[in-house]
Amino acid sequence: MAFDIEESDFIIVGAGLVGAVIARELAVNQQKKILIWERRNHIAGNMYDYIDDFGIRVHKYGPHVFHTNDENLFDYITQFGEFDKFSIDYLAEIDGIQTPTPFNFKTIDDFFPRREAEELKQHIKEYFPFQETVPILKILKHSDPIIRKYGEFLFEKDYAPYTAKQWGISPKDIDPSVLARVPVRFSYKIGYFDDKFQALPSNGYTAVFNNILNHKNINIELNTDALSRLFFSEDNTELLVKGLNKKVQVIYTGALDELFDWSLGALPYRSLKFEWRHEKVASFQNAPIVAYPQEPLFTRITEYNKLPVQQDRGASYAIEYPQIYDRNKEVEPYYPILTNESQTLYKKYLEKASKVKNLTLAGRLADFKYYNMDQALKRALETVQVVINKRD
Repeated sequence: MAFDIEESDFIIVGAGLVGAVIARELAVNQQKKILIWERRNHIAGNMYDYIDDFGIRVHKYGPHVFHTNDENLFDYITQFGEFDKFSIDYLAEIDGIQTPTPFNFKTIDDFFPRREAEELKQHIKEYFPFQETVPILKILKHSDPIIRKYGEFLFEKDYAPYTAKQWGISPKDIDPSVLARVPVRFSYKIGYFDDKFQALPSNGYTAVFNNILNHKNINIELNTDALSRLFFSEDNTELLVKGLNKKVQVIYTGALDELFDWSLGALPYRSLKFEWRHEKVASFQNAPIVAYPQEPLFTRITEYNKLPVQQDRGASYAIEYPQIYDRNKEVEPYYPILTNESQTLYKKYLEKASKVKNLTLAGRLADFKYYNMDQALKRALETVQVVINKRD
């Protein structure tokens, strides 16, 4: 049964993974009444999935496979639904050849003459005898010219054009952590992730979120713009709610510059446009995800009937086009663009936020960080402890 806003102990802005998990923990373990305001018309944030018109489960905002090496995090998320093991294959098309990514020894075989390929692999084994993967930047700066040449090939053919297209800026301006997200592999091992736990929920992520949020102490209001109902006190030390005299704690997972009405300038984000298609074929491409670094406009294609395999229903797939984020248009801010300049601006906003006594920040947008799902989950659980300690 829904409770009145006057009874709320916390208002959480956003029903994505971070907001939902914080709500669950405070509602169950602290017996607090939680009101969630979600701008979209659904829960689950960017993990939202649904069955399309062809009976295929698709992920509205791009593919999500839960992966982690932390057993505690895996145990936590799987208590809210049945998960099936799933290791995703990922290819990249370069010069018309589809090769595994992360790039591995097969990539060397695909693009180098046999003698050069064997020499390169031997050099790698000599210089990296105990390393399974390394970041591309380490290969680019290596002292060995043969290894360095391989790095230059990969950077020129894949990393540079893909990064420039995805982020809309030169690779040299991107934070190195972004280029390090997908390393180069020194073996024939395939599979996009190396984590111990890799899985997809049997009934989809939205069902998992329904279970997380199914509690008498949690109210959810969809299609609700929290920023139209929140305002700052005159001295900017408290967040207040229109029409509510009671003081309430606010946990905010949205874009921090938007919370402060872009008073210090806009933080840069990258957005995406998805072009959805369906074909009456058993298979559209050779892997669930294929990246196209050399295509001028789009970055990758995800075939959802392979995520997981859903047979005899045709192929439903989405083509992803990176876009400039414009707050005046109906597009979502997906990825914070991490540069020295943007992180300096974020720190200025963070300083303003630190002076607001009843405000807690958490999440990809509020933290201005790129989080994998397990990192977001960990951040949520850590934030719960911060909130509890703040109130004690």
